Amino acid sequence: MAKSRIKKESEIKEFVDGFTKSNAVVFADLSGLKVNDASSFRRIAKKEDVAINMAKKTLLKIALKEAAVTAVDAKDLGGSVSMLFGFGDAVAPAKVLEEFRKMHAGVKVLGGILEGKWMSADQVVALAKLPSKQQLLGQLVGTLNAPISGFVNVLAGNLRGLVTSLNAIKDAKAS
Repeated sequence: MAKSRIKKESEIKEFVDGFTKSNAVVFADLSGLKVNDASSFRRIAKKEDVAINMAKKTLLKIALKEAAVTAVDAKDLGGSVSMLFGFGDAVAPAKVLEEFRKMHAGVKVLGGILEGKWMSADQVVALAKLPSKQQLLGQLVGTLNAPISGFVNVLAGNLRGLVTSLNAIKDAKAS
């Protein structure tokens, strides 16, 4: 059954909102998934603050034009197109898709948009392999803390050496 014009306009508005409000968008072909798998994928994505929308290319083309996104040409995207909009962490859509793709061979990465620039499928996969923002912040704090910790250990080492020497002198005088 064909969609009504009102339904199509509401979908286009939803896509435009997704393009304007999201940090990153990943395009995928989920046509090889079964209904149960697609439902579980939506649940996993929702936990990571990622919204999934399916689109016909004609509606996607209109939404891209209205959102002023020039990095993507809807004709270049093959198969049925699903969009993963990341509203929190910019890497989340790529990570969610890549993790799910490892378990389901029917999922294909088509590309993505990050900061208004087009990313190829290979770049999206590489982005998914990066650590999360929280992990990177933790590594940064550890890196900044390492010289201070080293300095404290050096100072403590001198005190330990002094205490060891005094104990040796005490033991030598006691015998």
